[in-house]
Amino acid sequence: MLELSNHSPSERVVDETDLGRAQQYALLATLLSRSPDERLLSHLARLDGDASPIGLAHRALGEAAARTNEEEAGREYFDLFAGPGRGLLLPYASHYLAGTLYGRPLARLRQTLGLLGIEKTEGNSEPEDHAAILCEVMTGLIIGTFSSPSGADREFFEQHLDPWIGRFFADLERADRAPFYASVGLLGRVFVEVEREAFARSALSV
Repeated sequence: MLELSNHSPSERVVDETDLGRAQQYALLATLLSRSPDERLLSHLARLDGDASPIGLAHRALGEAAARTNEEEAGREYFDLFAGPGRGLLLPYASHYLAGTLYGRPLARLRQTLGLLGIEKTEGNSEPEDHAAILCEVMTGLIIGTFSSPSGADREFFEQHLDPWIGRFFADLERADRAPFYASVGLLGRVFVEVEREAFARSALSV
């Protein structure tokens, strides 16, 4: 995991819905920060789902996990994210929003993280606008690992994920030679759509 730290964890009571959201973000953060080992693949292979879009995405991920192994998933991860020239996909907000790395989206994100008191742990060399780090931040904001005001997860999502991360997951979903990670892209894309719709509904109800 791409670790982050915050010196003021909250004591927030997390309901079942938010716990489920946090688990989705944590899973995406894990799979985007490293390839899965056999233990994680075995766990994912037991996933099932209902007929909802997110349920079908869970089922697809479970089926993909059952068809692969640690070596194959590791090869997919390397080719996608760590190969020559940084791999086939660049999971950074600056790349999607500014066409470069270390751009203005990263500067704006660093300002937000500073206001929230969130910082990377020593030795973490990835820019903070990596998709895995943003998913990790969302996890912490939802469950209270990071102290934050009410609604901080929605504001962070709308500012730093929604403008681009759906496109990234859609690109990952189209990775023809990476069937396991294509299923990760499907889950990410569908989950982001669910989050966007839920936040929109909550805004209308205020």
